[in-house]
Amino acid sequence: MAQYDVVIIGGGPAGYNGAIRAGQLGLSVAVVEKRATLGGICLNVGCMPSKALLHASELFELASKDFATLGIEVTPKLNLPQMMKQKAESVTALTKGIEFLFKKNKADWIKGMGRIAGPGKVEVTGPDGSVTVLETKNIVIATGSEPSALPGVAVDNKRIVDSTGALSLAEVPKSLIVIGAGIIGLELGSVWRRLGAEVTVVEFLDRITPGMDAETAKTFQRSLTKQGMAFKLGSKVTGAKAGKSNVTLTLEPVAGGEAETLTADYVLLAIGRRPYTDGLGLESVGIVPDKRGFIETDHFATSAPGVWAIGDAIHGPMLAHKAEEDSVAVIETIAGKYAHVDYNLVPSVVYTYPEVAWVGKTEEQLKEAGVAYKVGKFPFTANSRAKINHETEGFAKILADATTDEILGVHIIGPQAGEMIGEYCVAMAFRAASEDVARTVHPHPTRSEAGRQAAMGVEGWTMQA
Repeated sequence: MAQYDVVIIGGGPAGYNGAIRAGQLGLSVAVVEKRATLGGICLNVGCMPSKALLHASELFELASKDFATLGIEVTPKLNLPQMMKQKAESVTALTKGIEFLFKKNKADWIKGMGRIAGPGKVEVTGPDGSVTVLETKNIVIATGSEPSALPGVAVDNKRIVDSTGALSLAEVPKSLIVIGAGIIGLELGSVWRRLGAEVTVVEFLDRITPGMDAETAKTFQRSLTKQGMAFKLGSKVTGAKAGKSNVTLTLEPVAGGEAETLTADYVLLAIGRRPYTDGLGLESVGIVPDKRGFIETDHFATSAPGVWAIGDAIHGPMLAHKAEEDSVAVIETIAGKYAHVDYNLVPSVVYTYPEVAWVGKTEEQLKEAGVAYKVGKFPFTANSRAKINHETEGFAKILADATTDEILGVHIIGPQAGEMIGEYCVAMAFRAASEDVARTVHPHPTRSEAGRQAAMGVEGWTMQA
């Protein structure tokens, strides 16, 4: 029976980063992963392949619509098989890179399905059906999440697809209906719209991207609508029937009213994700997940001694970078170090065009909490680099405490928003004031100056708009 200091169930961002950190700290560690490759959903069928298609499809649309403005005359032709091939090659390179890091940090990869078999024991069923038992001082549950289901909409990944199926369609749909106006649905809907599909997004709520600052979300929806994406908000999907060449969707207004029918070549179900915690043998150590499948923890410790849980298996933002941060914290805790993750400083990014990124509180959250705040806002139409690059859509907005000037939230919609938000994660980690950003020299001309001008705007001295 193999013995370890730590056995991690799941080889996604939470699992593989935890293994690397454990190796760095001199702990003997093994990761149990059922996939043929490491990296979990994120690297294999999530974050990475979707970004590969978002990048490629954005370039295709730029070549089709915007290059002529720059004096570049081209007529692009879509080669979908090659686009999918380069996506797959990028994914393979990334997963192989993790294997290298495992070897470098002396972390073992145990291939197979893992389940807890009592205190200090993890049972692994290998690809050939053989069963082995690992003995360990600490078990870390890092099993990630899976797409949420919707009654009446049966995913077959032929005509009705989930996020995994939407990454590998064999053709560009003439029409695509996306159920769910969250980040995943809007990103994947953007990919296929750029490549030629007519995309309609159906959302239960009366707004898109719940959790996003309301003003930013409205601006975002206007932008996507202008690009050709249609929205049916406040609509409840009651059923979907797949045929040989299309899907018939039935829906009705949430507020009440007549039902209607929509037909499309494909339907993408993207209403969120749920923890993958079924079948893990949690009962063998007395752990009972909540109704949604989340495991309750106290600083990552579950109710069972020596059993920990991180990433999408526990509460908090269901994001790869949050899972990575959890993994570092739990391993350092196991190693006897101090560790903490501030979930208020976990940024979110939507990798559409324009990009949307935010960290900290929204205006709605501050109002609900009764916090007095000031707002500084700066449009990309007044940013010199954005003007030169013909990417002037959007704005940067900074929310600061009205008394102390501490930055409480930052919301950016515009070019490279996902890259720019990192500056504010650092600033807020050090509890910076908006004046700290406003009086820090930023390179010119850059998009990042929009954030600085927004910081100036908190105290009313924006200089370039």
